[in-house]
Order: sequence, then C-alpha cells, then structure tokens
Amino acid sequence: MGLRVIQFLAVVLTALALVPAGAHLSELPNKIGLARDAYLTVQGVYAGWALFGIVDQAALIMNVVLAIKVRRQRMAFVFAAAAALSFIMFFAIFFTWTFPANQATANWTTLPDNWGELRQKWEYSHAVNAVVMLVALCSVTLAVVTAQQD
Repeated sequence: MGLRVIQFLAVVLTALALVPAGAHLSELPNKIGLARDAYLTVQGVYAGWALFGIVDQAALIMNVVLAIKVRRQRMAFVFAAAAALSFIMFFAIFFTWTFPANQATANWTTLPDNWGELRQKWEYSHAVNAVVMLVALCSVTLAVVTAQQD
C-alpha cells in the first residue's frame, strides 16, 4: 500500500473516530443534570454506537502503519506515533471508565443505585476522549503535511 493511501486512510479514519467523541462532548452540558428517567431515555439514542469501535480500531492500525512507513522521517514519525498513542490512550480511558459503566448499566438499559457515579464516569471519560481524538487528528494531519513523499 502506497504512502498516499496510508495517509488518506489514517486521516479519514481518525476524523471519523472524532465524530462520536465530539458528539458526546457536545451533549454533555445538556445531559449531565438530567433526572434519572430522562437520562435513561436519552441514553437510548446510543444503541448500536458500539460499531464505531471498528472505526477506532482501524484508525489505530492505520496510524501505526503510517508511523512505520515514515519511521525514517523524524517529524512525520513523531506526529504519526503521537496519533497512534492517542488511540492507545483513547482505548485505555474507554476500558477503564466508559466500558465498566456500560456493563454496570447493561448499556444504559437499567440504572443501578450508583447510576449517578456511573454517569459522571461515562460522561467525563467521553469528554476527555473527545480531546484525545482531536489531538490524534491534529497529530496525523501534521504527520501527513511534514512527510516527504516517496
């Protein structure tokens, strides 16, 4: 696979990974104070969003491939590696805070007694991940613009 194709896929997949993260960040101020029943109802809109995990994984892979491809170009490599590391951070945050909240609530179809604490972890982990995804997008873009073509 040529460098241009790798660059294109890395940028596009990273941008697509930012979409749901940005949506979560944008909705946070309006959702964080909702009452129990209203919050549970609103969370229902995320049914099926787990499929975005495929995009996240593909973006990680393409950013790693890009870093390998430009490893001899210091600046491009640093930026591509930063993008890949951002995805590793994204997954670490997701599996430390977001996923356990999803599990404890059966993907927000039931609310246990500690639902408020779970909501805080879920909402704020998504907010942090939105920033992490923005860093990834900026990093991969910088990797592309600093790379010399073959």
